[in-house]
Amino acid sequence: MANDPNWRLPEVPSFELTSTDFEPGGALPTSARSAIFGAGGDDRSPALAWSGAPEGTRSFVLTVYDPDAPTGSGFWHWSVRDIPGDAASLPGDAGNPDAALLPAGVVTGPNEAGLQRFLGAAPPSGHGEHRYFFTLTALDVPTLEVDAAATPAIIGFTMLGHVLGRAQLIGTTITE
Repeated sequence: MANDPNWRLPEVPSFELTSTDFEPGGALPTSARSAIFGAGGDDRSPALAWSGAPEGTRSFVLTVYDPDAPTGSGFWHWSVRDIPGDAASLPGDAGNPDAALLPAGVVTGPNEAGLQRFLGAAPPSGHGEHRYFFTLTALDVPTLEVDAAATPAIIGFTMLGHVLGRAQLIGTTITE
C-alpha cells in the first residue's frame, strides 16, 4: 500500500501511457530534472503518448507526483486538466508555458513551487531513489469546474466522481 500513492483511489479500468524519453520504471532524462532548483536539467516535461482510453472519455487530467519527497506530503511537479478527450499525446516540453505546446483550452495548475508549469525532478542530495508518477486520468466531462489556481489535491477530489480510467507511467531519479 505505502509504495503506491494511488492505493486509496477507486479501482478503474487502466489504459496505456508511454514516453519516448524514458522506459517504465527507468530514469527520467536529464532534461526532466530541475533547472529552477539546480538539479542540472531544463525543467522539460517528457513526451507522453497514450492509447486505449475508455469509451466515453471527454477529457483527461495529467499529474506528476513524487511520493518520496521528504515533506510528509510528497511533491506535485505538474498538473494539467481539460486535455481534450480525443488527444493521444503531449510533446516534450509541453509543460513549458512559453513553448505553447498544450492544446487550446488546457489549464495548467500550480505545482509545489506555485508555478503553473512542469517543474523537473530535484531530489535532495543523499536522499536516494525518487519515483515520479505520471498519471493520466480519463474523465466523463469535458472540463473540470475548478479555479485555475486549484492544487492537484483539489483537482483530484473534484474529478473523483468523473473517472472512467487511469494510466500510469513511473520514472525515477537517484541521488547519492
